[in-house]
Amino acid sequence: MQILDGKLVSQAVKEDLKNKTDILIKENKKVPHLAAILIGNNGASETYVASKIKNCHDIGFKSTLIRFDAAVNEAEVIEAIHTLNEDEDVDGILVQLPLPKQINEEKIINLIHPSKDVDGFHPISVGKMVQGLPSFISATPYGIMLLLQHYKIDTVGKHAVVIGRSNIVGRPMSILLSQNTNPGNCTVTLCHSRTQHLKEICLQADIIVAALGIPGFLKEDMVKPGAIVIDVGITRIEDKTKKSGYALKGDVDFENVAAKCSYITPVPGGVGLMTIAALLTNTYQAVLQKNN
Repeated sequence: MQILDGKLVSQAVKEDLKNKTDILIKENKKVPHLAAILIGNNGASETYVASKIKNCHDIGFKSTLIRFDAAVNEAEVIEAIHTLNEDEDVDGILVQLPLPKQINEEKIINLIHPSKDVDGFHPISVGKMVQGLPSFISATPYGIMLLLQHYKIDTVGKHAVVIGRSNIVGRPMSILLSQNTNPGNCTVTLCHSRTQHLKEICLQADIIVAALGIPGFLKEDMVKPGAIVIDVGITRIEDKTKKSGYALKGDVDFENVAAKCSYITPVPGGVGLMTIAALLTNTYQAVLQKNN
């Protein structure tokens, strides 16, 4: 069993981006600028955004954080996105999800200009990805592909089972794994809450991507020996033994599943770190597209 170390791989990606950014600075060229919108005080969202801003600083990107109270009206958020769309210095825009109930998530995502959609959520970005055209790819699936690529895992002809059908992870992940690439060229089964005989399907899988948001869902008896397991889940569980008061748990029962796997991602230290690395890569690509 080998750990797919998101910390190690994300650091390699960030070092590469830092070197490329240093060259841009030396050549007096445009430095990538990521703008983030954070609404409310959700603990997990606060942590994620703070990490994204810190990583921008570490590799030499510019960053802007725009904060709104949880009670903000939709019109104010829309105005902020229009302003960022028109700001030529801003290369990437992300709106941290989830949003408060009074904000229409679909409307907000669709307002971000596709050339700045570094989260890869806009319908134009998704449509291009489906057709195999150059596009911003949703950061979590993209991060998983970068992880598989780094470890030179041959996925060609493998049966991949993706558990979860969200537009952010499950659906794009299934498409990327089925594309004529490596990583890719898998036969993909997309499963969800209504899937029957899920255990039997998982036992046929060479690769399992667990992205349903239920801690410890994937058990040892659902995984065949030698499978590759990618754990996308990250849920805060109350844990009074921790200084923070909580522990982070994935969708995989790691302690019991790991020994059966050829490769497995940990939580934390796996996919979450790769998501940020992929987001930064998308932001760098946005600058390149602007220069071309």
